[in-house]
Amino acid sequence: MAGAGAGGRAGSVRSRTGRAVALARLLNRDCTRLLELYRERENFPPEMCLEKDRIVALSPSAPHLSANERVWLLHSALHQCLRLLERVIGWEDEQGFGEEGEYESMRSTVKDRLGHLLQSTKTLLVEGEGIAPLTPNPDNPEETDGLEKGGIFEAKLWTCRVLQELIHWTQSTAQTLHTMHSERDKERGKTTGRKGKRERGGIQS
Repeated sequence: MAGAGAGGRAGSVRSRTGRAVALARLLNRDCTRLLELYRERENFPPEMCLEKDRIVALSPSAPHLSANERVWLLHSALHQCLRLLERVIGWEDEQGFGEEGEYESMRSTVKDRLGHLLQSTKTLLVEGEGIAPLTPNPDNPEETDGLEKGGIFEAKLWTCRVLQELIHWTQSTAQTLHTMHSERDKERGKTTGRKGKRERGGIQS
């Protein structure tokens, strides 16, 4: 009975990881479309605001990190992305930019799906209920003063960067979780193979 329970739990984790990968990929496409709509609205060329520095500076790809640590870092990055997006939405609503259209509709979709992805990554953590996402550095002006440190044009550029952060981190989440999902499939295949050999050996004896 214990073996069946453990196997069911492993399958459940793999299933949840697979669903999280699919959600991250879908959200990444939505974020890419959201940036396209924003550039169209603001008449920004494709090369506008192509910054190499990240606003959310975390590294979930370090080789020494465990799978749980990588998911925790991704969860923290996505949490900060949601906070940044909410600030952008609040600022744009205060400024009264644009009417309700495709950009605003996609913006709402991205926010909702980002919330779902946060919940999905949380359930993948071993200690999911007790996690505390990494908080942003209050001394980082890029993260705290992006909408206030300059004029309207600077704020719009910063908004563009926030949308790029969403693309980067949803893509990073999809890639990292896909790798984890593949690793678990391989490990499950090895376990199944060893179990099959033991069973065949038992029958022969």
